[in-house]
Amino acid sequence: MMLIRPIEARDWDSLWSLAHKTGPGFTSLQPDEGAVRDKMEWALASFAAETPLAEALYLFVLEDTENGTIAGISGIESAVGLRDPWYNYRVGTLVHASRELGVYNPIDTLTLSNDHTGQSEICTLFLDPEYRHSKNGSLLSKARFMFMAEFASRFTDNVIAEMRGFSDGGGISPFWEGLGRHFFSIDFTEADQLSGRNKVFIAELMPRHPIYTNMLPEAARNAIAQTHPDTTPARRLLESEGFRYTGYIDIFDGGPLLETRVQDIRLVRDSRYCKAQVVDHAPGGELFMLANTRMEDFRCCLSPLAMDGSHILNLTPAVAEALNIDTGDTLRVASLSGQRRF
Repeated sequence: MMLIRPIEARDWDSLWSLAHKTGPGFTSLQPDEGAVRDKMEWALASFAAETPLAEALYLFVLEDTENGTIAGISGIESAVGLRDPWYNYRVGTLVHASRELGVYNPIDTLTLSNDHTGQSEICTLFLDPEYRHSKNGSLLSKARFMFMAEFASRFTDNVIAEMRGFSDGGGISPFWEGLGRHFFSIDFTEADQLSGRNKVFIAELMPRHPIYTNMLPEAARNAIAQTHPDTTPARRLLESEGFRYTGYIDIFDGGPLLETRVQDIRLVRDSRYCKAQVVDHAPGGELFMLANTRMEDFRCCLSPLAMDGSHILNLTPAVAEALNIDTGDTLRVASLSGQRRF
């Protein structure tokens, strides 16, 4: 069975292994031991805090309970940009017109922005290629929304998601080559890794005035708001839950920033409480997401259920054990696909 749970100190080796598989452009998890250890310690402190941290990081792992393998990771930051500046480009339009000459030229621009400072962010989603099947990606991503639904007071009304931008087979970002390199004079991978630790250099080196995109190379223009091929499924999944591109992109690779209101996320809106009843044989049916209601011991998994509208869930002992619950305990439940509403 595949199970989502909070990261624990014993997961260090697995987290470090995943960091070596993410590849260029995956800013939030690179093979930088200091940065990865800081991330783990931050997450452990966030879950253990008696009162919510102002800027908390909740990291979850996807565990294969059959063999103990950690197959993926995903996270939520309660608020971005409170300790270090949060930058992206706002894509806008300026019109250059002359009635006398009969000229009317709308031109896209990029303006450095801190507009999303203080907002919650879903982040650090990575699934081991060997486990990219059987709805594992959906579970890894959507379990975060079950957590947000249960602990809504820990997050802001708006939530954002930065998508990894387009790069070619060699890991080269055309957006970076056409724009960022002129101001930083370093390779994309190095700049991306530096941004994961300290963003001050961005403010020191990036242009403060709007950039006219028609002055960029065609390859860089075409990469604006485009996702990396490996990230396209994650983008589609988020869009199916209510996230939308609203005109902001990453300053390094041009990847789109998606956003929505937390209460407009389909899983948050449609999830309901049910009581568990552990039985020897539970009838199968549509796939549902099931999560317990505990903080440090949060658990979430997928299970086929036959919902009869009674708000009593018949669960097998295996599912109950995975969720660490017993008969009479409360669960948060939601259809994985959204086809069924309570």
